[in-house]
Amino acid sequence: MAITFRFPVLLWQDHEGCYTASLLEWDEPAALASTPAGALTQLEEYLQWRYDQQAWLPEPDFLDPQLTVFKVAVRPEYQQDGRRFPCSESFMLRVHCVHGHQEHGLLEAVLPTFPLRFYYYEAETLRNLVTHYVQQALEQVTPAGLARYLAPRRVQLEQVVVTLTNRAPRERKWVPAFPALQAVAEPLGDPRLRRQFAHPWERDQEVADLVRRLGKEKSNVLLLGESGAGKTTVLLEAVRQLERVTAASDSERRPGVLARRYWQTSGPRLIAGMRYLGQWEERCETLIEELGRLGGVLCVENLLDLVREGGSDSSSSVANFFLPYLQRGELRMVGEATAAELDACRRLLPGFADVFQVLPLKPFTRQQAISVLDHYAAAMKQNLQIEVGREVVDLVYHLHHRFLPYEIFPGRAVAFLAQVFERARQQRGPDRRQSYELSAPLVVAEFIRQTGLPELFVRDEILLKRPTVLQEFASRIIGQPAACEMATNLVMTFKAGLNDPHRPVGVFLFCGPTGVGKTEMARSIAHYFFGHGEQSERLIRLDMSEYAGPGAADRLLARPDGHPSDLIQKLRQQPFVVLLLDEIEKADPEVFDMLLGVFDEGRLTDRYGRLTTFRSAIIVMTSNLGAGKQEPVGFGSEPPVRYEGEALAFFRPEFFNRIDAVVTFEPLSPESIRAITRKELHEIGVREGLQQARLTLEWSDRLIEHLARVGFDARFGARPLQRTLEREVVTPLARFLLDHAGLEGITLQADWQNGRVVFAV
Repeated sequence: MAITFRFPVLLWQDHEGCYTASLLEWDEPAALASTPAGALTQLEEYLQWRYDQQAWLPEPDFLDPQLTVFKVAVRPEYQQDGRRFPCSESFMLRVHCVHGHQEHGLLEAVLPTFPLRFYYYEAETLRNLVTHYVQQALEQVTPAGLARYLAPRRVQLEQVVVTLTNRAPRERKWVPAFPALQAVAEPLGDPRLRRQFAHPWERDQEVADLVRRLGKEKSNVLLLGESGAGKTTVLLEAVRQLERVTAASDSERRPGVLARRYWQTSGPRLIAGMRYLGQWEERCETLIEELGRLGGVLCVENLLDLVREGGSDSSSSVANFFLPYLQRGELRMVGEATAAELDACRRLLPGFADVFQVLPLKPFTRQQAISVLDHYAAAMKQNLQIEVGREVVDLVYHLHHRFLPYEIFPGRAVAFLAQVFERARQQRGPDRRQSYELSAPLVVAEFIRQTGLPELFVRDEILLKRPTVLQEFASRIIGQPAACEMATNLVMTFKAGLNDPHRPVGVFLFCGPTGVGKTEMARSIAHYFFGHGEQSERLIRLDMSEYAGPGAADRLLARPDGHPSDLIQKLRQQPFVVLLLDEIEKADPEVFDMLLGVFDEGRLTDRYGRLTTFRSAIIVMTSNLGAGKQEPVGFGSEPPVRYEGEALAFFRPEFFNRIDAVVTFEPLSPESIRAITRKELHEIGVREGLQQARLTLEWSDRLIEHLARVGFDARFGARPLQRTLEREVVTPLARFLLDHAGLEGITLQADWQNGRVVFAV
């Protein structure tokens, strides 16, 4: 198939009448001819020859070129015997600058008549940068030498079109073949891989430092930073710069060949498919031999994976196999790790982390984070032709800083912004000519969809009144005013932004007899806080009686194969949840010790340094401590025990003091039981079968009194009520509807007569 490349060119006519055509994409020789067409034809033939000889050459990446003329004051000077004699006057030079951007958004400027090329980040700084670089280049130029930099007679932007036939897009020749590398790793220099990541804005210093360590010092480097800090993007940009420098020497020695030197893999990939003893060791030996022939560097996504994978413990791991090769310099490696993962590496395999130079990536300041989001939004705007309101970037930063303060910028915020742009693209449709602006409401809607938080939390301008919240919980949880007060206080504190960002949103202990609404309250909190997104069920419920006995804490964190447990996986995928720990008193003491850090800092780190965050979660524990000491008589007698005192006597002080509130659920009164019965009957009345037939149900007081009396048990509270309703109401109602098929749009009255439920039209 044929591929067409369009290269921007600056064409100018000098004062002798000759035409010069300079390629803006690369620093290549200019073409000189007596006519404009002749100069452009020379460049076209040259580029055609270059692509025929060097298939690895990338496609042009200088987009939307614009020509601007700047005036720069230059003071020439003479030199004699090591002394300088500046001229008394400055001269104003007219400098022709062509500026554009690369596909990932990085701004680029070229001064072809000097020649100079530089990159920059803010469009407003272009004039100052041009002045700086021109004055620096002409610092010791004499007046006679300054004459060659005088502005040409005529200057204009043109383009050269090169068509390559019978060539697949982005074709590369890989010679010689490296089967082991190609089986378990990808070349980081591949543009297709780089396009999956944003540019490392605000990380210029770290990129330059990494280029120096890898290029000049030939060191093993460990990129240290929290997840989302931009470790991979920094590595990709450093590799791009390094391979840009070495590409020319490669092509001179082996025309048409690009030997990628930086290959990315992971611990699991290195041992994937290896079933027999010694198989993965043999593969790694071949890998090291191929990297040696190539002069290559192995880049590992997670350094800790090398310590974990390969054997039963770290002494038989992939990391321990690589260690002597790293120490002798036969293998070079770049790794990525968080601080906790680095500590785990040092603990599990002492000496392995010491062969690396640590390059830390510091967290961004607020100004840097917003700058990164600005750059990314500008790049996406250019690529998708979607306008971006000024308030969008500020809103994205505010939402993530407010509700995800533990997330490191720019990782999750940039990913979220990309998803918002994708939503905007879908809403606009395929026609790019149709104007579309990404606005704040779309950002809010996407944030609600992902987190489940209601709009009243996300939008600060929406007022929230305490009586409204209290009524909401009181309508769902009947007969428990103290619990409703607690839930209301939690909502109001979170709405005001006064919750501690370094702890879970709330940690509560619900005490009281069974069947009085403890679990229902946890479910109501989950619905109020997080039930407004694409995933409506945000309650994770664990029966803590399953985590009794030795090893319970390990089972709570990980599966037998070492991978994270279902609880940890769910929390990492969706941190906005209510975690319900049912009957917490039955858990092993090791579980209590593990929960101390969760309650105090909202963080949980396993032995491998893998972090799980609980700072967006609400943790609810239930307990029946003291419920069996003395059973209340009848419906409404006062509880004979003080449940909070029982909990204080059972739990250690350091555990109890990390609980935000202990909420006592009272035994249900007769009025509460009847109210709960009415509520449950109402929920039966809105079930799907009745809604489809447009049937309305009415219940007599006699039926409600009977169900409340039969469905309540002094030991089990209102829990038997569900079984009673299914037996006494739902089953007879289903039988009645089947016997009277075709009923539609009417009201059915239910009554208790002669020991059974009677339905009448």
